[in-house]
Amino acid sequence: LRAQEEPDTPHVFIIDEINRGNLSKILGELLMLIEVDKRGPDFAIPLTYSRSSEETFYVPENLYLLGMMNTADRSLAMVDYALRRRFSFAALQPAFDSPLFRTFLTDQGVDLGLANRIIERMNALNEVIGDDEKNLGPGFKIGHSFFCPLGTEESLDEEWYKRIIRSEIEPLLHEYWFDNSERVAELVADLLR
Repeated sequence: LRAQEEPDTPHVFIIDEINRGNLSKILGELLMLIEVDKRGPDFAIPLTYSRSSEETFYVPENLYLLGMMNTADRSLAMVDYALRRRFSFAALQPAFDSPLFRTFLTDQGVDLGLANRIIERMNALNEVIGDDEKNLGPGFKIGHSFFCPLGTEESLDEEWYKRIIRSEIEPLLHEYWFDNSERVAELVADLLR
């Protein structure tokens, strides 16, 4: 509604985990209305549950839809062709190599040496994950968000790092290599050394 009221201002609507539901049922008539050439009041239609034929809906031209999905999620195969035609796809990579990530960590109070270790070790782990084309591949690389402090941590020190490895990264690695606990133990040991 705000996008309709402010036609000169771009608006963004983010749908996280867009591939988790039956998109044809969830979006319904909206599938047609999000097409670039079907936007605006000229294409307004009454929706299934409209109270009258005068009550219509349209997608404004200044509304941008972002559908987020995790390619490691097996339900990605459920994204149907109708949706694929209406969205552009952009792959995002973990930002461990970004100088901004190192700066972010140090600005939050992480020691530069620890920040460098996080970057080095997570890049090495992601290389192993990406190279495992049989079981995983690049879509399973671990993102930098595990190391984005929420501001609730007492201190961003070695213990904080170890807690993330033990409570978040290690369980994920056990899911990745559920049949190879020795490999997981080696990878965790590399992270903690």
